[in-house]
Amino acid sequence: MFFDAGGGHRSAANALIKAIDMQQLPWEARMVNLQLTLERLDAFRNVTGIRLEDLYNIMLKKGWTLGSAQLLTFMQFVIRAFHRAHVKELVKHWNNTKPDMVVSLVPNFNRCMYQAIQRLEKPIPYVTVLTDIADYPPHFWIECNQNQYIICGSKKAEAQALQMGHDRQRVFRTSGMILNPKYYEVPEVDRVAERARLGLSDLPTGLVMFGGQGSASMVEILDRLEASDLKLQLIMICGKNTKLADKLRARKTKMPVFIEGFTERVPYYMRVSDFFIGKPGPGSISEAVALGLPVLVERNVWTLPQERYNADWVQENEIGDVVSSFAEVVDAVGNLLAGSTLARCRANAARMQNRAVFEIPEILRSILASGSPSAHS
Repeated sequence: MFFDAGGGHRSAANALIKAIDMQQLPWEARMVNLQLTLERLDAFRNVTGIRLEDLYNIMLKKGWTLGSAQLLTFMQFVIRAFHRAHVKELVKHWNNTKPDMVVSLVPNFNRCMYQAIQRLEKPIPYVTVLTDIADYPPHFWIECNQNQYIICGSKKAEAQALQMGHDRQRVFRTSGMILNPKYYEVPEVDRVAERARLGLSDLPTGLVMFGGQGSASMVEILDRLEASDLKLQLIMICGKNTKLADKLRARKTKMPVFIEGFTERVPYYMRVSDFFIGKPGPGSISEAVALGLPVLVERNVWTLPQERYNADWVQENEIGDVVSSFAEVVDAVGNLLAGSTLARCRANAARMQNRAVFEIPEILRSILASGSPSAHS
């Protein structure tokens, strides 16, 4: 079960299915869009004409994230108001499709999905895989009083699940977030040659990326670094934000800059770069760390509440730096490039060895083999 509120949930589902295929497990793994399954019950679409997930994506693209914690509380209130209808719709869906296991890669709806499982003709396991580094309780990823399975990618999330009373035998810890298997396949590159191929020089190279929707912050970052005395260059990936890409391409800069729109070659650009600048999204920073890039992220009142711990995680693991505003980006990049800091952060990133996407299929196999369904205690 996934949806398209942000790109991470679909990406994680795709990556997990790819890993299942690579391991040649005898399963038929189906991707089911929860938004479409509950489409007729989307109160936001019924009132505004715009789907809930589309409203979320517009908010990200426009940078309207101030007050997102309060907005999340309101959204959860609306979801609770439709809880019984959601359960009824999911029971009907799963009685028709007859799965042997349901795996959720979405937050906010795990209570209604679990309760729908309890009403099926045949009891089956219910698994929630967190695609955030930690939960943002209450009622985000982990629900209390649900005798289900939970797969966590960090020590923090594991501790949260146990503190909420979940059985130790039903809480699994992986070595990180789900990444597309292609991040394990990309070879080392000759950075000097590849940078020249992109029209860049042999200078310290920052990869600036803010997810699939890009961000106006990328303009500010370029402005500030361009006006500084730092000797560096940038690769800026704008995602599906074509207006942003066109705006940046139209600029004449004194520092070498390569502008890219939506691309499947993010692992390649990470191999060519020395460090990452962006928002503290769990996918982006995990991808960067997997390819040895120290990260520089922002954490303030505009940061999505579920992503705020990610910035703490960066500092706890000493794999980069966190600024309260990208107004501080020049000093932060300068500090990152000074002395042995960059090399130390790269070494810390290299030690993390995230293999979660290959670990989760084995966890799911063990759950199926146990024959223990998700049921009320």
